[in-house]
Amino acid sequence: MDAQGQGGADGTDPADQWVFDPNTGNYELRLNSAGTPADAAEPPRAPRASRRRAPEPEPGGRRRAGGKRGQEAPSGPASRRKPKPKKSKGKKVLYWTSGTLAFLLVGGSVAAYVLYQQLNGNINKVDIGENNPAVSDGPMNILLIGTDRRDGKGNKGYGDAGSVGHADTTLLFHVSEDRSNATVLSFPRDMITDIPECKTKQDDGSFKKIPGEKEVRFNTSLGQEERDPGCTWQTVEKITGLEIDHFMMADFNAVKEMSTAVGGVDVCLGKDINDPKSHLNLKKGRHTVKGEEALAFVRTRHAVGFGGDLDRIKLQQQFLSSLMRKMKASGSLTSPTKTWKLAQAATKALTVDPGIGTLSKLADLGKNLSKVDLKNITFATVPVVDNTDGATVLLDQTKAEPLFSMVRQDISLTEVKKKEKAAKSKQAALLKGPKAAPADVRAKVLNGSGKFGAAQETVDWMQNVQGMLRTSNGGNAEAEQKKTTLEYAPNQADQARRLADSMGLPASAMKRGTKDAEPMAEMTLTLGADFKEAGTPIAAPKKAPKDIQRVEADDKNLCAK
Repeated sequence: MDAQGQGGADGTDPADQWVFDPNTGNYELRLNSAGTPADAAEPPRAPRASRRRAPEPEPGGRRRAGGKRGQEAPSGPASRRKPKPKKSKGKKVLYWTSGTLAFLLVGGSVAAYVLYQQLNGNINKVDIGENNPAVSDGPMNILLIGTDRRDGKGNKGYGDAGSVGHADTTLLFHVSEDRSNATVLSFPRDMITDIPECKTKQDDGSFKKIPGEKEVRFNTSLGQEERDPGCTWQTVEKITGLEIDHFMMADFNAVKEMSTAVGGVDVCLGKDINDPKSHLNLKKGRHTVKGEEALAFVRTRHAVGFGGDLDRIKLQQQFLSSLMRKMKASGSLTSPTKTWKLAQAATKALTVDPGIGTLSKLADLGKNLSKVDLKNITFATVPVVDNTDGATVLLDQTKAEPLFSMVRQDISLTEVKKKEKAAKSKQAALLKGPKAAPADVRAKVLNGSGKFGAAQETVDWMQNVQGMLRTSNGGNAEAEQKKTTLEYAPNQADQARRLADSMGLPASAMKRGTKDAEPMAEMTLTLGADFKEAGTPIAAPKKAPKDIQRVEADDKNLCAK
């Protein structure tokens, strides 16, 4: 991990390159030896009362007399203008008072810059070989990892002694493209899964290959065998089929510091809890927890539900939902004092990828994600079933795949009915009308999914299972694409309806042209990353799977039992 450094490449502090000129009331950029700013920061702004317009340059690039110091006044006949009257004593006092005020504000700007750099230096980064932009226009997926690492300030006495830190708490925060909703998936740490091969960056800049493992606990995707957050990143991508943009990792101390910074987090218990292992001792009812008590709340599991990790996940989801509500409702994001405390706690606790490895990038990401309304944020636990050993769980593919499919296709768990109605309306309009016989469907299949052999697999399924004998393998698409598409002409609509029905294509996949095609022309089906396998519908299910464990972020009446 490396901390963000200060200053430009030549060691010059950007804040020192701007110098206040009391004669003009403006800031001037002091250049380096090459005559250009090294990495100039934005100039501090002078107070409105003392900000004066600089003299406009004369034609030819010269300035009138009275311009910047050190500039030569234009030659020629003496000016016919009357000399400026000498400033009165009162005006001098006003002039220098304004300059002093500006100086004080400059001091404030420098102080703000120092504080910014301090927060910037708090952030740890791990280079996992990904450097995505802080914000993108499409859907975004942020991996949130809480580790059980025992060392570090404030962590003594927690976790396993000597542990390198595992993926104790892992959530995937999916934000919709239009930023109207979000789905947060919790991954049980004891879920048995395959950890793919991954690479970790070494101190000398090289990457070390870490072999994958079959059928191990999910939490070993971090820490074990020197795995870093990039290995957890790849594991989650493999399980869900989603592409991750960023990760944020924190330890036990983050819960204590951030809960304290916001003045405590409101939680609710449906019964008395006294857990000697987590040290949580609270009566039934509502409480405001912070510090050690907040950490005990998110760590307890033996005294709630069936005493397992799945019940602890429910507590963590309740806690995070309440923390989000508290930050918005209590003014934590508008009060300078609270913002500073929260910023200190958050930046000290966080380890992130280089794409969000500075305070400004984190701020850009936070501002972009803050558009999501809390009422449209749903926490859901990845569906699992008990394993035969009684200590671990297995992914419930029957329920998990529809859930992952909804997230991949950006369908909100909180707005399913509204979006389902709109999708049905659009789909009905596209598919309304006769369908061609399977033998009359002519289509060329291109592989843009990134999966080897997907086009031929689909063609074989179409011909042998669906009876679409006039289909062909067009090879690889020009580039990989996220979504599957079907391009067809108006006079091929009946063929398109048949193919869409067989493939389970969503309305968004239908790309109708404007001109009729030749009688023997083929439609073009381009498989995208949403293609799983031939015979599996590409469209997401119309509703969320039944019985998945979920929590709405704006639910204030949730009480743990």
